[in-house]
Order: sequence, then structure tokens, then C-alpha cells
Amino acid sequence: MAFWEVHNLSFAYPRREELLHSLSFAIEEGEAVALMGPNGSGKTTLGKLLVGILKPSAGQILLEGSDLAELSLAEIGAKVGYIFQNPEKQIFTPSVEEEIAFGLRFRGYDEAETRRRVNDMLAYFELTHCAGQFPYNLSQGEKQRLAIAAVLALEPRFIIFDEPTTGLDMRRKEKFAELLLKIRSMGAGYLLISHDRDFCGSCCERLLLLKEGKLSSADEVAAEA
Repeated sequence: MAFWEVHNLSFAYPRREELLHSLSFAIEEGEAVALMGPNGSGKTTLGKLLVGILKPSAGQILLEGSDLAELSLAEIGAKVGYIFQNPEKQIFTPSVEEEIAFGLRFRGYDEAETRRRVNDMLAYFELTHCAGQFPYNLSQGEKQRLAIAAVLALEPRFIIFDEPTTGLDMRRKEKFAELLLKIRSMGAGYLLISHDRDFCGSCCERLLLLKEGKLSSADEVAAEA
């Protein structure tokens, strides 16, 4: 059984033409997958459909065999983390350590386990030195690491990244690639929503190309290069 199974998925925003047309594909647990395509092709929309933020106009999404439409956002979020293109959109607590702890406390973890996971994430993502700082005072790279740490503390099985390399220079891309290796070492898979073909080619096992509302095969992705 695949982690995600998508069957004949279509989507249109209200009073607009259909953006996604009868998509069918599967993503296996632990995979490193890239979803690429031109601006406006619906990549981010598809990512939000996969985590239940948006609802399909037609078709079905199965998450480990369960219909996504019958799962709450909390149930989906227990398995899948989502990292926005701008990490500031998901950072809202007064300190770095509280940001990591928030989701754990919300889910009812006791204080000892919360503290253990927070300390592990602070160390793992090299944020211990700024544990008490206001998150908005961090560098962009530190904010990105914090957003990932807060998600990974909840031990999701998969993480979706929306355009994670936008605005990053080569050195910062190398640092982000190291973060992806850490994520894989923790047993999680990831989906990169991106237009950065070179980066995706080096960090992903499989490439999906979304164009004109349809997904292309791996051979067609290679032909586009």
C-alpha cells in the first residue's frame, strides 16, 4: 500500500477554469520526490490538496488507505508535515524553544517528553544557541531550520516543502541539502515542490512534472531538461 494514492483528481478554484485535470499517481512511504512545473501550474495547490488544506473538485486521495476527505486536519497532520515557502507564515511563538514545544504540548505530550524532544531538535538543527530568542530575529536559514524542527519534533512520516530553495544561494542550498539528508536519516520521506531542476535532481529519487494540469512521466521530465 502506497503512502498516498491519488485517483482521478481534479481541482478548480471558484469561478475559474479547472487547474488540475484527472491526476492519478502514488507516492511510497519514505520516498524523496520532486514536484516540478512552471509558475502557475498548480504545484502548491496540489501540495495543499495532499494535506487536506484544499478539497478536490473531483477524485479521491488516499492516505495510507484512508480517504483524506474523512480525516481531520489533525489526523493528517500527525502523519504529514507542511513547510511553507516563507517559514515566517508558520512561526508564531515568542521563543525558538517554545515554537518547537507548542505542537507537542497541543497534542498532549507530558513535559518531560516535550523537553526531551525540544532539546533533541535544538541540537540536531544547531539552534541551541538561540533557544530563548524571538524567532523573527533569526536569520532566514535559522527560521527555515526552526520551522522544520517544529514539524519534525512531531515525528511525521512525510514532509512537503513548498519552493524551499527560492532565494537561496549555492552555499545555502548545500546546507538545505544537508537538512534533507537528516530528515531521511530520521526515517521520513519528503516532497519538494520546486522549479529548481538541478537541486531536485540531486536530492530526489523521482521527479514529477506538472504542466497544463497534467502530470508527465519520468521520461517526459528528462526530455524537458
